[in-house]
Amino acid sequence: MAGSDRASYATGFSDLDDEVGPIPLVVRGEFPAWLQGTLLRNGPAKFDIGSTTVNHWFDGLAMLHRFEFGGGNVTYTNRFLRSEAFTESVAEGHLALGGFATDPCRTLFQRVASVFSPHYTDNGNVNIDVFGGATVALTETTLPVRFDPQTLATMGQAPISADVGGQLSIAHPHHDKARGCRFSYVVQFGPHSHYRLFAIPDDGSPERVIAEIPVDKPAYMHSFAMTERYLILTEFPLVVDPLKLLLALSPFIRNYEWQPERGLRFRVFDKDSGELIASRAAKAAFAFHHINAFEDGDNLQIDASVYDDPTIIDQVYLAPLRAGEPIAAIGRPIRFTLSLDDDAPVTSTVIVDEMLELPRMDYGRCAGRPYRYIWGAGQSPGGVFLDSIVRVDVAKGETSRWFAEGCFPGEPVFVSRPGAEQEGEGVLLSVVLDAISGTSFLLLLDARTLSEIARAQCPHKIPFGLHGNFYPAT
Repeated sequence: MAGSDRASYATGFSDLDDEVGPIPLVVRGEFPAWLQGTLLRNGPAKFDIGSTTVNHWFDGLAMLHRFEFGGGNVTYTNRFLRSEAFTESVAEGHLALGGFATDPCRTLFQRVASVFSPHYTDNGNVNIDVFGGATVALTETTLPVRFDPQTLATMGQAPISADVGGQLSIAHPHHDKARGCRFSYVVQFGPHSHYRLFAIPDDGSPERVIAEIPVDKPAYMHSFAMTERYLILTEFPLVVDPLKLLLALSPFIRNYEWQPERGLRFRVFDKDSGELIASRAAKAAFAFHHINAFEDGDNLQIDASVYDDPTIIDQVYLAPLRAGEPIAAIGRPIRFTLSLDDDAPVTSTVIVDEMLELPRMDYGRCAGRPYRYIWGAGQSPGGVFLDSIVRVDVAKGETSRWFAEGCFPGEPVFVSRPGAEQEGEGVLLSVVLDAISGTSFLLLLDARTLSEIARAQCPHKIPFGLHGNFYPAT
């Protein structure tokens, strides 16, 4: 890419202050009549707060985006998530609560006071899910925020129960339709820290703890894996001393240390009994996102988008992104094979030698089961940021790509066609930044071929988001 192209993605990290809608979008092509429902997306959209700027992409204040489909039409709405973090930050003119890599505490007294009276952020800028019938915006603390999925109006916190506890959670729970619940986990920091797996029943009944194990130095884990019978924690060797975290003079993630000598550790739990049935080791690696996992005889196959180390965290600080610097850390889809029959170390194989992030698959059909297709945001040869949508055929080890000059797509969300009989029969939805026009559009692709079906033009540029989900009309 030429120098001007290299810097062009940087506009995706400028603020969006406008709130609009619901408004109809101009469509090029044709959205199929069967596509009826809503795509809800989430991500950081305000990085400059008063006279200050947050340090990291993951610390921008959350904005919700809603695309509604029906009769071939697309309607768009966006609203800031008016969390406590948002309202206090706007009122104070700087980030009011500590984030991933930005710490607003300015004096030693304030830092010490926060240890004895912790005030965690509820800036739910990572993902969207439904907990017990309530639509929630999620970050990595135990403070989901409810919002109205029709109007996007914020409705207050829906904290994880005191029975579950913990200070740190995840924004990627797994849904188990057969058991009628979502599974997630928390980290309880303290003199004796613990990982705690828990279930969130679909019927709105109280959360319940499934399993708990002690841990000396908790690992940073953004997601976890699930098969039909098991829950699997993947402990990357990016770890923290709990006391150091509680007394930290640095932002949250800067307290974690890369200790590759610890290796990668897998903890396998039975979903129903909570029993820890296996602990296995592998060579050190890092990942944000698991893709899928499934049982294969006496083995577990665990797929993730994997990096050699966590340098990707440093590369997505806001300053280099706004300067349009190239992303050099490359995550690739890797399969880990874990034996339940013996203590053999976990082995790993490259599924395909292709950069892939923000991975998705046919979740409703294949979550926790054998599967064939992965979709994700990719980086083309010579590219400097996520500039394409990639489809991986896991069985054949082959890839295909959607690419358009000057365009930078986000996470591709798979939507299965009603009555689909085969995996991957449906479409992909992705919010794409058009750096040439300075605006964004919603892209619709055939999930099998990556051929473009339609676009819906947005009224403004949408900053690079993180995750979201499609909810069919009921």
